[in-house]
Amino acid sequence: MSKPSVLSIVSYRVFPALMGGQKCVVDFYEHLSDHANILLAVSKDNEKNPKTNYPVESFLFNHWAGDFNIIYIFRLLKLMKNHKVEFIIIEHSYFGWLGLILRFFSKKKMIIRMHNIEAHRFKDMQRFWWWIYLIYEKWICKKADHLWFTASTDYHFAINEWKIKSDKCSTLFYGIENTEVPTAVDRQFCRNSIIEKHKLNHSTKLFLFNGTLDYVPNTDALRIIVNELLPRLAKKNLGFRIIICGNRITDEWQEELEHYPEIIFEGFVPDISVYFKGCDCFINPVTLGSGLKTKLVEALANNTDIISVESSTQAIDTQYSDKKIVLIEDYHWDAFVDAMCHHQKEPKQETPNAFYEAFNWHQIIQKAILSLQKL
Repeated sequence: MSKPSVLSIVSYRVFPALMGGQKCVVDFYEHLSDHANILLAVSKDNEKNPKTNYPVESFLFNHWAGDFNIIYIFRLLKLMKNHKVEFIIIEHSYFGWLGLILRFFSKKKMIIRMHNIEAHRFKDMQRFWWWIYLIYEKWICKKADHLWFTASTDYHFAINEWKIKSDKCSTLFYGIENTEVPTAVDRQFCRNSIIEKHKLNHSTKLFLFNGTLDYVPNTDALRIIVNELLPRLAKKNLGFRIIICGNRITDEWQEELEHYPEIIFEGFVPDISVYFKGCDCFINPVTLGSGLKTKLVEALANNTDIISVESSTQAIDTQYSDKKIVLIEDYHWDAFVDAMCHHQKEPKQETPNAFYEAFNWHQIIQKAILSLQKL
C-alpha cells in the first residue's frame, strides 16, 4: 500500500521546537513521516531550513495575521498538486477556514488536530472575545471531515456539547519516546547531578515546575508558588528547593524569583528529562487552561510523582496515572503544601504500563494512519 500524502498547516512558530506544544507538532510529523509523505506549511517566523525528514515551506502569516493568508491560496493549491496531496491537516482550529477553502478547490479531506478547545483557553486568558471564537471553533469543527484531539476531555466535549458524531473524532495523545520506566540508577544519576550543580545537601527535597513562562496559566502558577506555597512552606521544617524550568519568562518575573533562596530558576534547559528524573516530585498548581498538560505527560513518562490541582488532570485518565498523581482540590493550598511535606522521595508506585502503551509514538501514529485510511 502506498504512503498517504499530507499537507499540514501550522499557524505559529514550531522551529526550533522548544516548548511542549511545539514539540507536539514537530515530533508528530517526524514520526508520521515514516508512514506518510509529509509537506509542512508554517508561518514565516519559523527557523529557515529546519532539519526534518520532510519538506517545510515557511511563508504563511501567523495566526494573529492569519486572514492575510487568503493571498496564498493558489500557492498552497500548487504545492498540493506538485506533492500529490490527499489530506489536509490543520494544527489547531485557527486556520480551519483556510483548510475549508483548500478542500473546496482540491476536493481533498480536511482534518483538524485539536490540541485543546482554544476558546476555553482564551476565556481563561480573559480575552473578551472568547465567546466569538467559540462560535467559530464549533462551526469549523463541524465542517471538518475528521478531528484529532490530544485530550480525551476535549473529545467528549465535542461529542456531548457540540453534538459532533463520534465517528468523526479520534483521540491522539501527546507522544513520548520512552517505552518503559527509567531505571533507579538513571534517576539517581540525574538527582546527583542537580545536587552537585547547586551545592545542595543530599537530603534536600527537590520539587520541579516547568512550562512556557509567559503563558497565562503558567504565569499564574508562578504567582501561586510565590504567594501561596512558599509562605506556607516557610512554616514547615522542610529542607527543599523548587526548581523552575522554562523559557520566555519576563524580566519582572525573573527578578522576582531571584528574591527567594528556596527557588532555583534554571530557565530553558535542553534536556528537561534530567530534571524530571532527578527531582523527587513535580508540582502542578495550574488552575487555568484546558486540554492535555504536556508537562504531566512528561512527568509520568519519567516516572516522576506529581502533586496537582484537580482541574489540571482531567484530561489524563486514571488508568494511565493510577496513584502517581496526588490530587488536591483547586485553591486548597494548605492541603497542597501538606502533600509536598509528606511526599516520600522514592516513588511508591511506578508509572503504569498502560501509560507507555497509550502514549508512545508508535501507537499514536498507527491510530493516525488508520484514521486516514478510513477517510
